[in-house]
Amino acid sequence: MSELLRIDGLRAWYGAAQVLHGVQLAIGDGEAVALVGRNGSGRSTLAKAIMGLVRCEGDMRYRGVQLVGLRAFRIARLGIGYVPETRDVFPTLTVRENLMLGERRGARFTFDDAYRLFPSLHERATVRAGALSGGEQQMLAIARTLMGDPSLIVIDEPAEGLAPRVIEQLGAALAMLRSRGVAMLLIEERLTIARMLDARVVVMGHGAVQFDGPLAELGRREEVVREWLAVG
Repeated sequence: MSELLRIDGLRAWYGAAQVLHGVQLAIGDGEAVALVGRNGSGRSTLAKAIMGLVRCEGDMRYRGVQLVGLRAFRIARLGIGYVPETRDVFPTLTVRENLMLGERRGARFTFDDAYRLFPSLHERATVRAGALSGGEQQMLAIARTLMGDPSLIVIDEPAEGLAPRVIEQLGAALAMLRSRGVAMLLIEERLTIARMLDARVVVMGHGAVQFDGPLAELGRREEVVREWLAVG
């Protein structure tokens, strides 16, 4: 597996407040990585740092290209897609119009691919996005990102607020994407989709990586679970 993204010593700030303290992380081609940790651990900040949305310093390279200092649209054009926790679909535009906004000429993923991946979007192609359910909006946000032809997608809390049946559908779709060579960084709280994808798990705490390894190994590391994941 060749390396897609490498992060070394990454630091990030919101104003004067430092949130990331020397993050180390690598993601290979087609790999699924689940980023977990308590609220405030720095997970979402790391996602925003990858996309150039917060001030950061350090070394962060995608296919060897330095990302630190690049604007978000340039990072996206390199091949990194981002689905924020808020999903950010355009509510007054139809499903198809939302997909058109993400379309990139010559992309591997077409409208037909999006509709095969998420059949409910095909059924509701002419419906305004604001009228979709939460699960459908999540599917639309992912599909729109794929229209930009990313090799890596960063998804913040993909299962948040969704019914178990919808989470299963989403997990199956992401597994299909992975089989097509798309790498993914999933920010999760409960490892729901990570288990479906047999993802590598990275635990964050105090703005740094505290564990990086297989899910099965995390289950054996009681001290890591107790210190960085357990609540109460």
